[in-house]
This record gives sequence, C-alpha cells and structure tokens, in this order.
Amino acid sequence: MPAVNPESLLWARETAGMTLHDAVVKVGIGDARGVTAVDRLAALESGEVEPTRSVLVRMARHYRRPLLAFYLAEPPLQGDRGADFRTLPVARSRKIDALIDALVRDVRSRQSMIRAVLEAEGEADALPFVGALAGSEGVRDGTDRMAQRAAETLRQVLGNELNAAEYYAQPTPNEAFSLLRSRTEDAGVFVLLKGNLGSYHTAIPVNVFRGFAIADDIAPFLVINDQDSTPAWSFTLLHELVHLLIGQTGISGANPGSGVEEFCNNVAAEWLLPAGELNQIEIDLNQDIAEQQKRIGKFARRRNLSHTMVAYRLFRSGRIDQKNFNRLRADFSDWWNRERDRRRKRTRESEGGPNYYVVCRHRVGEALLWFTGRMMRSGALSTTKAAKILGVKPRQVGELLRPAKAL
Repeated sequence: MPAVNPESLLWARETAGMTLHDAVVKVGIGDARGVTAVDRLAALESGEVEPTRSVLVRMARHYRRPLLAFYLAEPPLQGDRGADFRTLPVARSRKIDALIDALVRDVRSRQSMIRAVLEAEGEADALPFVGALAGSEGVRDGTDRMAQRAAETLRQVLGNELNAAEYYAQPTPNEAFSLLRSRTEDAGVFVLLKGNLGSYHTAIPVNVFRGFAIADDIAPFLVINDQDSTPAWSFTLLHELVHLLIGQTGISGANPGSGVEEFCNNVAAEWLLPAGELNQIEIDLNQDIAEQQKRIGKFARRRNLSHTMVAYRLFRSGRIDQKNFNRLRADFSDWWNRERDRRRKRTRESEGGPNYYVVCRHRVGEALLWFTGRMMRSGALSTTKAAKILGVKPRQVGELLRPAKAL
C-alpha cells in the first residue's frame, strides 16, 4: 500500500470546511505527550508524522471522503458542480462551499450508478425532452417566443391535462408539490429533497443553494433544498426542470445570476401563476408594504404558492417596484426561517416526531424507491449499492423499500 499523502489530508480537511480546531474535535485527536491536539494534526498534514489507520478512518468519515483519497499522488480536483447560475451573497463561507460540494458529489455518484445499471440492463432509453431546447436562441435574453416554447415543452413533460387550477385545488402545499413531483418522476426524472448531509448541523442555507439539476438524458436528476418552504419546492422543481429542457447541468441559488436563471424563473412562474390569475390580486404601487404583504400572503396561501414567487411575478409585471420587492422577499424569508425554527423546536421537544423511514421515503421519492426495489429483485443491484443510491445504511434498505416492494 502506498504511503499516505499529507497534502491530501490537508486538502480533505479544508474542502470539508474545517479549521484545525474543528477537525481535532471531530476526528477525536487529543493532546498527548506535551503536544497539543492542533499541533499533532498539523504534524500529520505536514508529513512529519504518519497517521494511524484508525485516525484515517475517522478522517474519511468526518471529511466525507473515501479512504483511498488519502493515498493519491495528488489531491483530486474540485468536483464538477456544472454551471453555477447563482449570484452569491457576500457573507459566504468555505464550510458552506464544502457542504455544497459534498452534496453535489453524493448526488452525482448516485446518478452515475443509476445510469450504469440502466445501461447494463438494456434500459438506457434517451428522454427526448432533456436538452430539447439546448442551443436555442432567446434563452439568455428571455424572448417571449422562447419562453412560450419552453412553457409548451414543460406542459408536455408534466402532461397537458395538468394545469395551475388543478395544482391550486390540492388541499395542502405538500400535496400540491407531490402532484408536480409525481408527474415529473413519471416522465423519467428522479427528484430528491436534500438540503443537508444528514443533520441540521450540515444544513445549507437557501440563499446559497436552492436547487441542482443533472441534465442527463438517461437518468436526469433534480435536487431541491428542503430547508426552503414547501410551496417554494414546487417553484424550484419547475425551475430546475426548465434547466433540463435547455440541457444545462448546474446549481441554482436564491438570486438569479444570469439571463438563463431569469429565463428559468420566468417559465416556472408563468406555469404556476399565469398572467390572468395574477390580475386577481388587488395590489398597486401606492399601497404600503404591510398591505402588500397581507394581500400577497392571502392570495398565495389559497393557491399553495410561495409568497416570494407571487411577489416576483408582481414585480416582473410592474405592479410593485424593485425596492418593495426586495423588502417583501426579505420579510417573507425571515418569516419562514422563524417558522421553520419553531417547528424544529417543537419536534425536538415532542416525544415522537415523524417516523425516520416515512421522512426518508419522502425525501428520496417514489421514482428512486421503485427503481431500487425493482433492480434489487432482478439481481442488478446489491444491498450495498442500493444503500448508496438511497443514501442510507445497508441494514436500513429493507425497511425503507418495504412500501415499494408491491409496486
């Protein structure tokens, strides 16, 4: 076995977003023989001391890297996120960037495994809508003709009989989202809800990561940050689905950073809130911000819509100005963050809380559960590989797939 590359130890810690002080606590390195824990880790990263196997195993777990990465001749290049469509806030951190990279690596790994299985089983049928609008003029500048074409393609993918009225008719935002998700999965797209790496401590803020799309024509993936409000999931799903239509793999945030992002926003918003429906909101530039908030909130709740998305449509139509839109967006975000924190506190304080497998199935989605169960029954997937695809431990696969076995 080759020697451990100390440069890889340093790279793994830094790309995990950890300082030396963070890492010694996570990895479990303590003071010894008059040498501080931080100095001991620094000595490992400089090559002065060779790490033990047990320390390497703990590093691999907490840095979220395979053990083999520590033995490579050079640290690996940063994982490919695809195109970065975000306008990032000034206040960002290496830790958050590291969490995003880890999440993207995880999803790309799952996606590549699924594609490989489909190819091996002779089921790698290309989906015609992925990249159907690739290279089309008018995406970057958002021409009306291009937007109409994208909206029509989007309707075909979801089913022409599905419209905003049926979406509004769903009893709750969660059921409205489930309707869109099921239609998207029926079209051949895997949809994940994933906004952390397994705990609240690794949650990724929505302002730096809202969604991620892998525009693969065999096994396309959409990832939605479930730290966001449930009505916002629907908007993100449609937004990322438009990315598939134009054939662009990439990551999206809360603020559009390009003409492509604005285009995807506009197409998604038009599907959820057509102009005719938007005209029912009695709102104008002369109203104060509190009244605008009240009317937008009432309208959005009745239709399972994101408050911010409604405000965005009003801004784009000239019904509210830039200043009020920015204020409304900030206020709606603050309200949701407070509400989410209250729900988490209630969950922690309650004796029960949602069943782990119920929550996990919801995040993974029926398409991934059905695919994994079917391929395990045929022998195309081992339990270990199924666990990797589902993002759980091998011993949890059986229970997680139990409802899907009858499909």
